[in-house]
Formats: sequence, structure tokens, C-alpha cells
Amino acid sequence: MQYEMTLRRMLEKRERETLSEFAALSENSAGRQFPISYDDTRTEFQRDRDRITHSKSFRRLMHKTQVFLSPEHDHYRTRLTHTLEVTQIGRTICRSLSLNEDLAEAIGLAHDLGHTPFGHAGERVLQRCYSSDFTHAKQSLRVADKLERLNLTYEVRDGIVMHSGSNVAKTLEGRVISFADRIAYINHDIDDALRAGILSPEMLPGKATDVLGKTHGERINTMIESIVRASGNKNDITMEANVLEATDALREFLFKNVYFNSEAKSEESKAEELVETLYNYFASRPEKLPSEFSQTVEQEGAERAACDYISGMTDRYAIRMYSEIYVPKLWIGF
Repeated sequence: MQYEMTLRRMLEKRERETLSEFAALSENSAGRQFPISYDDTRTEFQRDRDRITHSKSFRRLMHKTQVFLSPEHDHYRTRLTHTLEVTQIGRTICRSLSLNEDLAEAIGLAHDLGHTPFGHAGERVLQRCYSSDFTHAKQSLRVADKLERLNLTYEVRDGIVMHSGSNVAKTLEGRVISFADRIAYINHDIDDALRAGILSPEMLPGKATDVLGKTHGERINTMIESIVRASGNKNDITMEANVLEATDALREFLFKNVYFNSEAKSEESKAEELVETLYNYFASRPEKLPSEFSQTVEQEGAERAACDYISGMTDRYAIRMYSEIYVPKLWIGF
């Protein structure tokens, strides 16, 4: 029988011939939790990308907070635009290092699928009310595995759960996304804070901007190029020491001046109270949860089901749900 070179085989051959020796090849994937049928046109990582972009949790990201709670202005970032920026930065770095762009894209698109409404304010509430072990990274993997049942490859799943904090992904593409996440939020949060009038260019720490650049584009380019220079021909993803120091200084500046004690966060206490109230309501009344969570209630308890339901809410859905439950409706007689 004559061997047929399908599109997928051609793509896998191209990976073998063009990618770095340190790249994750799709044909060498450790596989999925459950077997699926063969696809002639897409590699395994491309299939993951498509599964993620067609998921409900991905669509909901457009109405979840990045920094500014339920912003009315059209140009403030949301969790979805953050996700797209992370993915774009990740692909740029991988292309420069001859790593697997498709794997990085899939991880980038999925890394925040489980993020709570109202950004990290919602995350803090669920850590306090449900479990101190709750993180948006772990919840993102739970969304992919259990709630959406996307059945992603091991490499994408690893990149999702290991993208934040001091965690280190097993693939270089996963490590790239961890850096891309930080590069994206540092720079776009500065951009949004400048747009909102919370920061002015003169407030940015000079020691950091002297190294990284004075503009949004300059800073992103400096960070990306530093990673490419420092990581070339290495089995790791790193950043040059002086650029990393400046990046960390800029991040610390944002925590002090934007993420805490700023006008942008003035409503966070209300958001936290709203999320906590909703969590307590559904955890104590599991019969009020949507029917899709009934199996979770039976197998893992009402608290776990309430956590899943709350963390999947968009900002506006959480506000609407709170209003329906707790805000009295006017009665109009005839």
C-alpha cells in the first residue's frame, strides 16, 4: 500500500525539520486523558487550540475583569484581550527561538479559562471561602478537564496549570507563556492605568524605564528580545539579568500604585462582598444551582459545585445574579 502524505504528516515533518532540538514536537505528545479519532489535517496541538477557542469558557473571558471592574470604556483590557496579547507575545518568542508556536498558542489561549469574575478580587474570595489552595491556574485546568471536558494534550494541560507563580512548566513553550503572561499584564496594565489617569508617564520608575523603554511598544520589544538573546540554544527560557530586574521593579511599582490603593480598585471591596454572598448562597442551597452542577454536588459536595459556578461567572452575570436574588423587585398594581 502506498504511503499517503496527509497534511498532518506534512506539518509534523516540518516540525521535525525546522524546530529547535528543545522544542516539543506534536507527534511526540504524551497524549490525552481519553483517546480521540485521528485527524488528517491538524496536529495534536492545533486540535487543542481549536477545542479551546470553541469552548464556552473562552467566550466568557470577554466579560471578565482584567484590572478595571466592568469597564464602560471600550479600550480597557478584559480577560479576553489579555489572553490574546499573551498568546501573541508567546508566539513571537517561540518563532524567534524555533519552538512550537501551536503549543504555545494553545496554552496561551487556555491559561485563564478558569479565572474568576472581578479579576483577582474574586480569586481572593474563593481562597478565603472555599479553599486556600484555590488558584485561577488550577481552576483553568479543572475547566478544561472536567467542566468543559476538552480532553487536551498533556503538554497543554501542564502549561495551563504551571503558568503562574514560581511554577515551571515541563515544556519550553509552557515557560514562554509564563513569561508572556507577565510581559502582557505589566505593559497593558500600565497602558490602561495611563488611559484612566491613575498614572502619568512621569510616575513610572526611571530606573526601570531607562532599561526597558519609555513607550508601551519599546518595553514589550525589550523584554521579548532579552528572552530571545538569553534563551537561544538553551534548554530553558530565561531573561537577561538587567532586564529581569527592571521588569520586576515595574511589576512591584504596579502592585503599589495600581493593583492596590488606587482609584481603579476602589470598588473591589464591593465586588468581594458580592462574590462571597453568592458563594455562601449557592453553597448552602445546592438545589438552586443549574442542573449541570448536580453531578458535582453528588460527587464532590455543594461547596465545590458553588466554587465552579461562581468562578465561571462573568462580571455582569454575577451582578445580575446578585440583583435577582437580593434586590427587591418593585410591585406595580393594576
